[in-house]
Formats: sequence, structure tokens, C-alpha cells
Amino acid sequence: MFDVIILVLDSTLRLSTPLLFACLAGLFSERSGVVDIGLEGKMLGGAFAAGTVAYLTGNPWAGLLAAICISIVLSLIHGFASITNRGNQIVSGVAINFLAAGLSVLLGQAWFGQGGRTPQLAIEARFAPITLPFADSVRDVPFLGPIYADLISGHNILVYAAFLTVPLTWWIVFRTRFGLRLRAVGESPHAVDTAGISVVWLRYRAVIICGALCGFAGAYLAIAQSAGFIKDMSAGKGFIALAALIFAKWRPVSAMFACLLFGFLDAIANLMQGQEVPGIGEVPVQFFQALPYILTVVLLAGFIGRAIPPKNVGVPYVKERT
Repeated sequence: MFDVIILVLDSTLRLSTPLLFACLAGLFSERSGVVDIGLEGKMLGGAFAAGTVAYLTGNPWAGLLAAICISIVLSLIHGFASITNRGNQIVSGVAINFLAAGLSVLLGQAWFGQGGRTPQLAIEARFAPITLPFADSVRDVPFLGPIYADLISGHNILVYAAFLTVPLTWWIVFRTRFGLRLRAVGESPHAVDTAGISVVWLRYRAVIICGALCGFAGAYLAIAQSAGFIKDMSAGKGFIALAALIFAKWRPVSAMFACLLFGFLDAIANLMQGQEVPGIGEVPVQFFQALPYILTVVLLAGFIGRAIPPKNVGVPYVKERT
């Protein structure tokens, strides 16, 4: 039983990693006042770039860099539409999703001829699991040994990076001058402008950070969790991350626990495939696979209590003329 718990928790950490990157990405964007429905598209674009470049170069770091660059480009498109041109941020985000979903399949088919997929990556082109010091030697120690050797150790570098990003995000948002200005521009951009700080530049920096983190999420999907890009491999994770962000009320530590919850449901779905539930029998696997999405709908329907977003989120800023 203890081994099963360790297995589920290990899977939870791995499955929550892309959600966590995307959730923190949305946190930066929405704290600045820019709604980002396009998290899904940026993850997908990053995943395609990572899979393509990692295959061509055989280097996962090159794939990660490509994912970050492409995701930032998509973020800048969103920023140009919604910040510079003061367009509808929801429409812009949806357009990013359609653009990434269509282009990734189109280019994948044109370049590789595998139905929108990228070729299978070699082992050296992926991020490999990292065995932490003394993991093998303490594996047989009761209770603590399996926790360290099988749960904490054995993940790739992006998993550790995702969870280290949580305290880093908390420190940036709540303990730095940039974070103070970021929160202020989401609440009262006119006050920020009056203080002589550029609202536009602050929001652009936020969406650039958002793009970089979505690039990490996409790269994880393509060259860490999987061995290449697959059509629509983000599978709604961007929207789940957005639900987790609302559930967490735009706070990084709460966002981590929300993402872990969604990851746990995914892990349970994988574990319960083909298993029989006492008194019920074999439950269709589709039910367990749908659990994260059902929870997303429940959370977004308002069953989490009152979640108050930044006051001016989604509102284009128009500079006052003097």
C-alpha cells in the first residue's frame, strides 16, 4: 500500500509540473492586468518548438531555448493586440490558441510528414531523470528511504525547476520593487502612471515572463514527459492552469497546491485504468480521465468561494491626456 501511495505521489509531481509553470505564467500576466486565455496556445507552440529543435540538434537545452523564444513571440503578439492596440484580451488569447493549434500541425506535417507529429526523440535529446545523492544507498531505509529515493529523487530538471519557481515567484511578486509595481498596475494603472512609471512597459514585461514560463511548460511536455511533439498534446492544460490560478486566488503558493490537486486527479486516473472498485465493479476509465476537467468546470462555475481578481484585469489602459 505504501508503495502505491509513493507511486501516485510521484506521478502527481510529474503531472502537475506543466500546470504549475502555466499557472505561474498566468499569475504574472493577470497580476499586471492582462487576462491570458492563451496559456494553452503558448504551451502548445513551445512544445512544438522544443520537439522540433531537440530533434534537429539532439540537444534538449536547445529545445528548451526554442520553446521559450516561440512562447515569448506568441506573448508579444498577445501584448501588441491587447496592450498597444488595446484590443479585447479574451479574443486575442483565443486567437493565440487557434494560431498555435493550427500552425503546429501544419508545420509538423509539412516538415516531417507524420500527421503533425515530430519524430521520436533519442534519449540524449530529452531531459533525463536526475538521481539525487545517496538515493540508491538509502532506498532500503524504512519509510524515509522510499520517500527520498522514489518520490523526491528521480525527476528531470524541469520538475525541480517548476517547484523552485514557486518561492521565486512569491519573492518577486511580494518582496521586490518590480512585484509591487506589477501588483499596482493590475489594481490601479492610473496611479502607477501618475508616479511616472510606464504602464505599457510593465505589462509587456509581465507578458514576456508569462511567455517564458509557458515555454518551460511546453518544453516539459515535449522533451521531458514525452519523446516528441504530438498534435494537441497540451490537452487543455492551459485552461486547467487558469482554473487553478483562480482557485488559488492569484497567489503562488496556493497555485502550487491547486496544481498538485489537478495532478493528483490525473495520477488517480492513470492508476485506476482497468481496476475494479469494491461494490461498484470496473469504472470506465473515461470517468477518471474526465475528473480534472470536471473539477475545472466546478471551480470556474464559482464553487470555490469568492475569488477577487486584480481590479483592472482585462481593462485596456488609456493614458490620460493633460
